[in-house]
Amino acid sequence: MPSRTLPPPPPPVHLRTWPDRQTMLRDRGLALHYLRGRHLGVHRLLLLWLCGFGAVIGWALLVQPLKLIEEEDATGIILGPVLAVLGLAALGPAVVGIVLGIRRDRRIRELSEAWLALDRHPASDARLRSPGLSLLWLLSSLALCTLGLWVSFAAAAYAEPGHETYADVALGMGTGLILWLTGLVGCTKAAGHYRWALRKLGPAPTPTGPRHQGAL
Repeated sequence: MPSRTLPPPPPPVHLRTWPDRQTMLRDRGLALHYLRGRHLGVHRLLLLWLCGFGAVIGWALLVQPLKLIEEEDATGIILGPVLAVLGLAALGPAVVGIVLGIRRDRRIRELSEAWLALDRHPASDARLRSPGLSLLWLLSSLALCTLGLWVSFAAAAYAEPGHETYADVALGMGTGLILWLTGLVGCTKAAGHYRWALRKLGPAPTPTGPRHQGAL
C-alpha cells in the first residue's frame, strides 16, 4: 500500500465477499492498524514540527524588511521585497501542510469508524488505544506550548528601548505564537484520540493479577 494512500472504506453489505468472519476480521485489523499508524505515527509528529519550523522561518523572513526599515538601511529597498517573498514562500506551505494534516486526520477518523462498525474484536481493538503514542503526542506538544508562551512573554517583557526594535519584539512574539499554535494542534489531536477511544472502544480493561487461594 503506498505510503500516501489510505485504505478504502469497507464495501457495502451487498458487495462483501469475505468467505468467513476470520477473513473479514483479518482485513479489518490490517486496515485499522494501518490507519492508526497514519494517524498517530511518530512521522506525523515530526511532520507537524517541520511545518511549525517552516512557519517560524517564514515569519523571521517577513519581519526582516521591518527591521531594515527601522535601521534605515538603504539595502531594504532591494532586500525587503525579496525577503518578504521568501517569507511567504516558507510560511504559506507550512500553514497549508498543517491544514491538510487536520483534514487528513478527519478522513482517517471516518475510515476508522467505518471499519470498526463491521464487527467487534476486543483483542485486536485494544491496540488501537495506543497509550504510548498518545502520551508522546501530549507531552511533547505541551512542552512546545510552554516554550511558545515563554518566548512570547519574554520577547515582550524583556524588551528594552534602544536595544530591541519593534521588529525584534514582533519576531519573538510571532515565533512564540507559532510554537504555541503548533503545540496546541498536537495537544488537540492527542485529546481527540483519547475521547475517540473512550467513545468507540470503551474504557481500557483493568489488568487483574492471578487469584491466590487463601488458607482455609
